[in-house]
Amino acid sequence: MRSVSDLTARARIRDAALALFGADGVAATSVRAVSASAGVSAGLVLHHFGSKEGLRQACDEYVLDAMREGARLADGDLADALDAAAPVRRYLARALLDGTTAATTLFDEIVARTEAWLADGERDGRIRPSSDPRARATTYVAWMLAPLVLGDQVGRLLGGDPADSVVAVRAARAGLEMLTRGLFTDDRWLSAYSGALGENR
Repeated sequence: MRSVSDLTARARIRDAALALFGADGVAATSVRAVSASAGVSAGLVLHHFGSKEGLRQACDEYVLDAMREGARLADGDLADALDAAAPVRRYLARALLDGTTAATTLFDEIVARTEAWLADGERDGRIRPSSDPRARATTYVAWMLAPLVLGDQVGRLLGGDPADSVVAVRAARAGLEMLTRGLFTDDRWLSAYSGALGENR
């Protein structure tokens, strides 16, 4: 069994990698840079994760777990969780911008988990039914991640880094307001696009 110190070192290494990968990208970050940031030897990084790719996979899993836990948060926990999640958001933005196979896998997993979460919400009566659940989940994820991927432009207009909690909350609240209360007062656009798909609405 691992000792508590081993588990602490593993988490410290992962957190250092998350920050460096988010800032510089996986390709530009060495194992030595991660070990120096975490205050451990490069050998210990390889002991815990096997390789830089293994370390990246651990970061991906951490991001997915953080997103899953975020969906379960009570309102009172949200502010603290958002502050703590800034490195996760930066990592995710950089991964998507790098456009690697790993980033594609991560995006697909986020969409799949979101689709399942929305389906659960339908069954509970919290989410309205959709005629195209996969398209809904994909579009929802794209909307949520857009401020991160367009970080410089969004930050310029909203007054800060979209990965920071203040700007993240402002952008997310605007999106959630539209999703919860609606944006359009009639269905002309929905009817037009449904007609383009050959649907009758």
